[in-house]
Amino acid sequence: MTTASVSLGLATDPAAEAAPVAEQHLDFMRQALTAAQAATALGEVPVGAVVVMDGAVIAIAHNERETGNDPTAHAEVLALRRAAAALGSWRLTSADLYVTMEPCPMCAGAIVNARLRRVYYGCHDPKAGAVRSLYQILDDRRLNHRVDVVPGVLGGEAAGLLRGFFERLRR
Repeated sequence: MTTASVSLGLATDPAAEAAPVAEQHLDFMRQALTAAQAATALGEVPVGAVVVMDGAVIAIAHNERETGNDPTAHAEVLALRRAAAALGSWRLTSADLYVTMEPCPMCAGAIVNARLRRVYYGCHDPKAGAVRSLYQILDDRRLNHRVDVVPGVLGGEAAGLLRGFFERLRR
C-alpha cells in the first residue's frame, strides 16, 4: 500500500486484487468508473455503480449525496433503486452490481435486502468497507441472503480516481 492510499484509506495493494475476470466484467466496471468520473464533475465523491442482469445494463448511478442533500444517495443505493424501478420488483436475485469502491454498511445492507447475486468492486475501503475490510456483511451466515463477491476489479483505477479527487480538495 502506498503512503497516499493509506492516508485516504484506499487499499490498492496488488496482492489484494481480484483474480483475473472476463473482459465483459471489466467492461461493466469501466462503465461504473465512467459514472464515478461524472460524479467528480458535480463535486461528488467519485463512486459509480452499474447493475447488470442477463448481460445487459439495467441501471447506472453515481454518488449524489451533495447534489441531493441526501445521506443515502450512495451510488449503490441509487443504482439498486433504479434497477428495481426498471424491473418492477425489489427482488434483484439474478442481478450483479459493479461498484468502484467497496460498499459501506448501509449499501451492503441494501445489497443483501435486494437479494443480488454477485458484487464486483474496485478498491477496498479499510475505513468504511463492509464487504471485506471492516465487516463481511454480504457473506454473514446470520442473514437471510448471501452475495458472491469479486473484489479488486480495476481497483487501481478506482483508487486513482478517489485519490485524485481528494488531492484536489486539499489544494
